[in-house]
Amino acid sequence: MEMDHVAVVVNNIAESTAWYVEQCGAQVLYADDTWAFLRIGQGKLALVMAYQHPPHVAVRVDETQLNALAAQHNQPIDRHRDGTKGFYLRDPNDNVLEVICYPPAETVYTGG
Repeated sequence: MEMDHVAVVVNNIAESTAWYVEQCGAQVLYADDTWAFLRIGQGKLALVMAYQHPPHVAVRVDETQLNALAAQHNQPIDRHRDGTKGFYLRDPNDNVLEVICYPPAETVYTGG
Protein backbone atom coordinates (compact mmCIF):
# COMPACT_ATOMS: atom_id res chain seq x y z
CA MET A 1 0.00 0.00 0.00
CA GLU A 2 1.30 3.46 -0.84
CA MET A 3 -0.05 7.00 -0.80
CA ASP A 4 -1.70 7.87 -4.12
CA HIS A 5 -3.56 11.20 -3.93
CA VAL A 6 -5.56 13.66 -1.90
CA ALA A 7 -8.97 14.88 -3.13
CA VAL A 8 -10.40 18.28 -2.32
CA VAL A 9 -13.86 19.64 -3.08
CA VAL A 10 -13.97 22.67 -5.38
CA ASN A 11 -16.77 24.80 -6.80
CA ASN A 12 -15.54 24.94 -10.40
CA ILE A 13 -13.29 22.27 -11.92
CA ALA A 14 -11.95 24.32 -14.85
CA GLU A 15 -11.23 27.39 -12.72
CA SER A 16 -9.55 25.36 -9.99
CA THR A 17 -7.54 23.34 -12.50
CA ALA A 18 -6.25 26.52 -14.13
CA TRP A 19 -5.33 27.92 -10.70
CA TYR A 20 -3.30 24.83 -9.73
CA VAL A 21 -1.59 24.78 -13.13
CA GLU A 22 -0.65 28.46 -12.82
CA GLN A 23 0.23 28.56 -9.13
CA CYS A 24 1.81 25.11 -8.67
CA GLY A 25 2.90 24.06 -12.15
CA ALA A 26 0.43 21.15 -12.02
CA GLN A 27 0.27 18.71 -14.91
CA VAL A 28 -3.29 17.76 -15.88
CA LEU A 29 -3.58 13.96 -16.00
CA TYR A 30 -7.36 13.93 -16.54
CA ALA A 31 -10.10 16.55 -16.52
CA ASP A 32 -13.79 16.85 -17.33
CA ASP A 33 -16.60 19.08 -16.05
CA THR A 34 -16.94 17.26 -12.73
CA TRP A 35 -13.47 15.96 -11.85
CA ALA A 36 -9.78 16.66 -12.48
CA PHE A 37 -6.65 14.73 -11.60
CA LEU A 38 -3.39 16.66 -11.35
CA ARG A 39 0.25 15.81 -10.76
CA ILE A 40 2.15 18.32 -8.67
CA GLY A 41 5.77 17.26 -8.30
CA GLN A 42 5.76 13.68 -6.98
CA GLY A 43 2.19 13.95 -5.63
CA LYS A 44 -1.28 13.86 -7.12
CA LEU A 45 -4.31 16.01 -6.35
CA ALA A 46 -7.90 15.28 -7.33
CA LEU A 47 -10.33 18.17 -7.68
CA VAL A 48 -13.85 16.89 -7.09
CA MET A 49 -17.41 18.17 -6.95
CA ALA A 50 -19.11 17.49 -3.62
CA TYR A 51 -22.10 15.77 -5.24
CA GLN A 52 -19.85 13.17 -6.91
CA HIS A 53 -16.98 12.40 -4.53
CA PRO A 54 -16.20 13.14 -0.90
CA PRO A 55 -12.94 14.82 0.05
CA HIS A 56 -10.55 11.95 0.74
CA VAL A 57 -7.08 10.49 0.94
CA ALA A 58 -6.32 7.62 -1.43
CA VAL A 59 -3.93 4.71 -1.06
CA ARG A 60 -2.80 2.66 -4.03
CA VAL A 61 -2.87 -1.14 -4.04
CA ASP A 62 -2.55 -3.87 -6.64
CA GLU A 63 -5.55 -5.90 -7.80
CA THR A 64 -4.89 -8.78 -5.40
CA GLN A 65 -4.77 -6.40 -2.44
CA LEU A 66 -7.85 -4.53 -3.71
CA ASN A 67 -9.89 -7.72 -3.91
CA ALA A 68 -8.74 -8.91 -0.48
CA LEU A 69 -9.44 -5.56 1.21
CA ALA A 70 -12.84 -5.24 -0.46
CA ALA A 71 -13.79 -8.70 0.79
CA GLN A 72 -12.42 -7.96 4.26
CA HIS A 73 -14.51 -4.78 4.51
CA ASN A 74 -17.51 -6.19 2.61
CA GLN A 75 -17.29 -3.42 -0.01
CA PRO A 76 -18.16 -3.57 -3.71
CA ILE A 77 -15.41 -2.53 -6.10
CA ASP A 78 -16.29 0.33 -8.44
CA ARG A 79 -14.75 0.90 -11.87
CA HIS A 80 -14.10 4.59 -12.42
CA ARG A 81 -14.33 6.56 -15.67
CA ASP A 82 -10.52 6.70 -15.93
CA GLY A 83 -10.22 2.90 -15.75
CA THR A 84 -9.13 2.72 -12.11
CA LYS A 85 -10.93 0.48 -9.62
CA GLY A 86 -11.58 1.10 -5.96
CA PHE A 87 -13.84 1.65 -3.00
CA TYR A 88 -14.23 4.05 -0.09
CA LEU A 89 -13.92 3.40 3.66
CA ARG A 90 -14.37 5.71 6.65
CA ASP A 91 -11.78 5.83 9.42
CA PRO A 92 -12.75 6.01 13.13
CA ASN A 93 -12.92 9.82 12.83
CA ASP A 94 -15.25 9.73 9.79
CA ASN A 95 -12.50 10.70 7.31
CA VAL A 96 -12.79 9.04 3.92
CA LEU A 97 -10.09 6.69 2.62
CA GLU A 98 -10.18 5.55 -0.98
CA VAL A 99 -8.48 2.26 -1.80
CA ILE A 100 -7.53 2.53 -5.48
CA CYS A 101 -5.98 0.22 -8.06
CA TYR A 102 -4.59 1.04 -11.52
CA PRO A 103 -5.09 -2.18 -13.52
CA PRO A 104 -2.27 -2.49 -16.08
CA ALA A 105 -3.27 -1.29 -19.57
CA GLU A 106 -6.83 -0.50 -18.40
CA THR A 107 -6.52 3.15 -17.33
CA VAL A 108 -6.17 6.42 -19.24
CA TYR A 109 -2.77 6.91 -17.56
CA THR A 110 0.53 5.56 -18.74
CA GLY A 111 2.40 4.17 -15.78
CA GLY A 112 -0.50 4.87 -13.32
